[in-house]
Amino acid sequence: MSDKLRLGVNIDHVATLRNARGGTTPDPIRAAKLAEAAGADGITAHLREDRRHIRDADIEALMEALETPLNFEMAATQEMQEIALRHKPHAVCIVPEKREERTTEGGLEVAGDDNRLATYIEPLAAAGSRVSLFIAPDEAQVRASARIGAAVIELHAGTYTDLHNEGRHAERDAELARIVEMSALAHSLGLEVHAGHGLSYETVGPVAAIPEIMELNIGHFLIGESVFVGLEAAIKEMRALMDAARAS
Repeated sequence: MSDKLRLGVNIDHVATLRNARGGTTPDPIRAAKLAEAAGADGITAHLREDRRHIRDADIEALMEALETPLNFEMAATQEMQEIALRHKPHAVCIVPEKREERTTEGGLEVAGDDNRLATYIEPLAAAGSRVSLFIAPDEAQVRASARIGAAVIELHAGTYTDLHNEGRHAERDAELARIVEMSALAHSLGLEVHAGHGLSYETVGPVAAIPEIMELNIGHFLIGESVFVGLEAAIKEMRALMDAARAS
């Protein structure tokens, strides 16, 4: 395991703000380049079926502009597979997606859909993209992810962060313990472990300290904080908190 904990910055909600009024500003590609300059190790973008934030043209522009890896989040649909195979991003992260949800809710049901997902991810891996599955910290999902040949899992940290924000600290600590346990299990099965969803300055430390976790993907909080302090300052503060937690 490496001591270096990578930070992937999700720029979806720069595009959300652009799309709220239409036009071209704020530009998510500019945000991605600023994030790179501020120390992001990669950029994450989720192309949803309804194109509510990131658009097809954004993915094309990101592939051309980025010097750091692109993590392309997508649902397990034929349309998204075709887009990923055309662009061949560094990584594809398969996430559950419902049209009516505000943001991705919960993790992918790998254990109940393993045959289809195994067939689905095979051409993506063959094209050179690292395949990641966004799952809950649950043993059945971790074992199924390893069984179908995923290279990476990203553990859903949303329940942990929600419990923290609601002041339900005993339940929060139990959820964090599940993340710790499933990170160790995944690593033992040969999976690279990432985590994300909802992490903030207040909640990032305990997750960043988990030695098996190699990458955190953080978006909404950083974009929101950038309204007040700027994107560079927000990313640098998050980077500093991650590094401090890892060092301890």
